[in-house]
Amino acid sequence: MIKIEKINELCKGKFLSLKEVFFDYKGKKRRWEVCNSMDSVAILIYDVDLESIILVKQFRLPVYLKNNDGYTYELCAGLCDKDKCSLEIAREEVLEECGYDVPSSKIQKITSTWASVGTNAANQTIYYVEVTQKEKVHNGGGIDDEDIEIFELSKNRVKEFIFDESKVITPGAKFALMWWVSEKVK
Repeated sequence: MIKIEKINELCKGKFLSLKEVFFDYKGKKRRWEVCNSMDSVAILIYDVDLESIILVKQFRLPVYLKNNDGYTYELCAGLCDKDKCSLEIAREEVLEECGYDVPSSKIQKITSTWASVGTNAANQTIYYVEVTQKEKVHNGGGIDDEDIEIFELSKNRVKEFIFDESKVITPGAKFALMWWVSEKVK
């Protein structure tokens, strides 16, 4: 059904590489540009004491180039770029980005999903964790040059927030919030 004929590496960066793929698909010669990227984890955090979802507001250059603002609302997330299981990477991201020190045993998998399937087909595993203020050990904000601001979303505003088109909300965040409304809101 498909035969890869040639792959040219167009450029390679620290986290991405761009390739040009020539292939035969159902008897037709085709060419496709593919951006290889790492898989990732994302964590929906609910702070029981604050009765709020904890999201991150983060500057993203590709978004800036499209809307001249660049700020997005996302789940706490990170690349699977370490020699660790995705659950342990998720636990580390909750600590680094949002400041909660929780054991891996509290984090539950919701599902995994594929994003940007036309260009890079990155797989993201989405987790959920409930936290308390006792587990808050620092203010979060990420590490190195990450520009992360914690955004507390009151549980009473979640449905309204999901459909707020004035904000750039990632698809993973919207999906996880819809899951939360469906599974956790009584």
